[in-house]
Amino acid sequence: MNPTSTSNESNRRHQLGEILRFGIVGTIATAIQYGVYLLLKGLLMPEVANVVAYVVSFLFNFVASVKFTFRTNATARKGAGFLFSHLVNLTLQTVLLHLFIKVGVSETIAPIPMFCICVPVNFLLVRYFLTGKDKKNHQKEL
Repeated sequence: MNPTSTSNESNRRHQLGEILRFGIVGTIATAIQYGVYLLLKGLLMPEVANVVAYVVSFLFNFVASVKFTFRTNATARKGAGFLFSHLVNLTLQTVLLHLFIKVGVSETIAPIPMFCICVPVNFLLVRYFLTGKDKKNHQKEL
């Protein structure tokens, strides 16, 4: 067997594992965020409730992403990158949530399409900042 094909297969398995672990962590973090949002939306404006919920889920997400999803060591640089990627994601979420509510989607349902857009964007950002793997490096691995 060609060593290059073995290496490529190993890289693909590794990448699939990252995606699956991201899905598990992301599902839990999203459930935490959505649950906190639902608890707070009657007390706060929906956008504010979402920000508070996001912060709660962010704490879980950072630890789980470093230790479980990408299996890397936490450093100040990676933490700053993770924070930056999540600030971008939070901004995108806030804009989309407001937009969906503005066009008539109920406050209870509006986070669902928001998550459908933001989760893939977040995966790419977090992966880049925690592992340094951008699209160019990803293609070299294949």
